[in-house]
Amino acid sequence: MSFYFFKQRPKSAPELVISIRDSLLALDTKTVVEVKALEKALEEVEKNFVAMRQLLSGDGEAEPNADNVSQFTVEVCKEDVIGLFVHKLPILGWETRKDLVHCWSILLKQMVGSTYCCVDYIENHLELLDFLVVCYDNKEIALNCGSMLRECIKFPTLTKYILDSTSSELFFKYVELPNFDVASDAFVTFKDLLTKHETAVSEFLTAHYEEFFELYEKLLTSPNYVTRRQSLKLLSEFLLESPNSHIMKRYIVEVRYLKVMMTLLKDSSKNIKISAFHIFKVFVANPNKPREIVIILAKNHERLLELLHSLSVGKGTDDEQFEEEKELVIKEIERISRLPTVAG
Repeated sequence: MSFYFFKQRPKSAPELVISIRDSLLALDTKTVVEVKALEKALEEVEKNFVAMRQLLSGDGEAEPNADNVSQFTVEVCKEDVIGLFVHKLPILGWETRKDLVHCWSILLKQMVGSTYCCVDYIENHLELLDFLVVCYDNKEIALNCGSMLRECIKFPTLTKYILDSTSSELFFKYVELPNFDVASDAFVTFKDLLTKHETAVSEFLTAHYEEFFELYEKLLTSPNYVTRRQSLKLLSEFLLESPNSHIMKRYIVEVRYLKVMMTLLKDSSKNIKISAFHIFKVFVANPNKPREIVIILAKNHERLLELLHSLSVGKGTDDEQFEEEKELVIKEIERISRLPTVAG
């Protein structure tokens, strides 16, 4: 006799949301002091998350039902389940967190009518973003939180909040954490923060120029090779972008940052030298160099010319352009060194 007849019908979208909410809230009850009770509660959450994943992305045989997905999205916001997803993340099991990250990506992209419901929810509960950032301190869930944060950073309003909040300063610490995987993931998130939305980044750098670049200088001078290389490459990406041209003009008249680039030109790594050159050349090519910059270039011209002559990208498509740029920089430094006004 077949038992198919007795198979439980799948929960509707609203029913599943209530079930997920209740199972997550059950992790808070006093009974979970008992290990077995906690295990049972976590099993219920895991089962519900599997059902959520199937509803949102299909079961491998059938595509997800668009109406169910929309209804589910509305309900997770209405029942405050989005907030529970974030706050309960540290207590969830490995597979359950994996399912959550997958579903989070789908939910944030869902438009109901003309709005992104879940993004609107987060905009009204911005502490969730702070919580996700701070989770980089917990290596068990750091990579999950990183994935969820990067989904949030795809939206300019959420990016703007993270940049403007005190949480953004934590990335300067996280990118140098001793755990390589966590530090690398934090750097990917940091890079997204500084490159995904040009207007938000430009406004942020304008408002927080001094504090930001003071912290960034520590990354560029870090004893960690990976940190130096990644942060230098990232600096080129967001500093040399046209919306940040006013930031670049401010940066290239500062003696302290010229000295950082000159130090990096002496780095033992060829990759770092090449990356440093691409920023150093802007200091040199600036037609409005302050006197202090001119004096430093003149005073150090012999060593700089020696470093530049020995610098080469090797064979490749970029070699010709690099050599042309290098030659122009060399000529400008030679010209500066002959100026009578730089003495005294």
